[in-house]
Amino acid sequence: QVQLVESGGGLVQPGGSLRLSCAASGDTLDYYAIGWFRQAPGKEREGVSCISASKGSTYYADSVKGRFTISRDNANNTAYLQMNSLKPEDTAVYHCATARVGWPCGSKPNDYDYWGQGTQVTVSS
Repeated sequence: QVQLVESGGGLVQPGGSLRLSCAASGDTLDYYAIGWFRQAPGKEREGVSCISASKGSTYYADSVKGRFTISRDNANNTAYLQMNSLKPEDTAVYHCATARVGWPCGSKPNDYDYWGQGTQVTVSS
């Protein structure tokens, strides 16, 4: 059983940056793919980015390519999502998720087994 806790959300102006963290416990993340998802009010949960356990391959939704960067620190059992050039449409609750698969990482919620509670990101002036 893996427990995930997200942090780093908050209120930021358009064009600003935030770094989200996803701290894992209960198992080592070495063998887990990690995904970041977001859900805005009234919308379905959307896959934002993921990183595979092996090869370190990544995926980004078109809406965040070039602005967001996913990374993982297996030694500290933590994953990150660096978000730059934030836009109002990035406002959502962001969740991290894991699945014990090597490669590739999945972009759909059904690809993942364990979820964090989420952290709110609000982009507004």
